[in-house]
Amino acid sequence: MLDALHAIVCEVERDRSLDRPEQLRERIRAMDRLEDLWLHVPEGETPAAGAVMNILRRRAKARHAALAEIQRRLCDGIRHAIVQGAGAHALRGWLHHDDLREPWGYDHLDALIGDVLSLDEPSSVAALEAEMVFYQPTPVRHVLDLIHRARLGRDDVLIDLGSGMGHVPLLVSICTEAQACGIEREEAYVNSARRAAEALGIERATFLAQDAREADVSRGTVFYLYTPFTGEMLRQMLDRLHAEARRRSIRVATLGPCTPAVAGESWLRAAGEPDAGRVTLFRSVA
Repeated sequence: MLDALHAIVCEVERDRSLDRPEQLRERIRAMDRLEDLWLHVPEGETPAAGAVMNILRRRAKARHAALAEIQRRLCDGIRHAIVQGAGAHALRGWLHHDDLREPWGYDHLDALIGDVLSLDEPSSVAALEAEMVFYQPTPVRHVLDLIHRARLGRDDVLIDLGSGMGHVPLLVSICTEAQACGIEREEAYVNSARRAAEALGIERATFLAQDAREADVSRGTVFYLYTPFTGEMLRQMLDRLHAEARRRSIRVATLGPCTPAVAGESWLRAAGEPDAGRVTLFRSVA
C-alpha cells in the first residue's frame, strides 16, 4: 500500500499542468485524491511504516494547499467579475455543457460554483414535513442545461419552487438577463442565498421564505422543480401552476422523480421525451 500511496503523491507533485487555472477538472480530482490519502488511509502497521505515512501525509497536504491557493485566486477573479457585472463572461469558459449521461452526483463544476458563491450552509434546519424531499442542490451541469435549452431572456422570470440555498436563481441571474426568484420554506436557506446575492451584487435574484403553494407566482414565466415535494403537495403545486396557465402561457422545467407526474398533466406538453435524469421542459397548452 505504501508504494501505491507514494506513487499517488509523486504523480500529483510532478504534474505541474495542475497549476494552470484552466485545468479545473484535473485539479479538483487531484485534490480529492490527496484528501483521501490523509483522511481515509490507515496508519502504518509498524513504526517505520507509520513514519513513512506521516511524511506522505505532509507532502499530500502541502501539495493540496498549493492547488487550493490556485483555486482561491481563480474564484476570487470570478467573484470580482460578477460584482462588476461581467459574471457571464467570466464563467463562459468554465461552464461548458458537460456529459449528462451520469445524471446524479456532483463534479468539478459544483466545486467551482460552490467556491464562487461561498454559500454558508446552516448548522440546523427545521424538520421536513411529510411529502417534502430532503434538500440537495441541482448539479451545476443540469442548471447549465436548463439555461441553455430554455433560452432565458430579459423578459423571463424563472421561479425555482423549493430553491434551497439558491444555486439555480443565482446562476440564472449571473449567466442570463432573466430575473430569477427562489421560493423556499426554510428561512435559514433563504438567508444564506440572500447573503450570497448581496455579496456578489446580484440584483436580479430574489428569495422568498415561504411555502411555494402559497407564494405569489404571478410574475413567473418559467417554473423549475427539482422534485421539492411529492404526493398531495406536488398535486397542489401543479394545480396552482395550471391556474396560472389559464391566464397566460408558461413553461415548467423539471428534474428528478417528479418528471413523470408532471408529464401526465394534460395541460402541459413536453419538448421531447420526458426524462427524469435530465431537465425536461414543458409548455402549457390552451
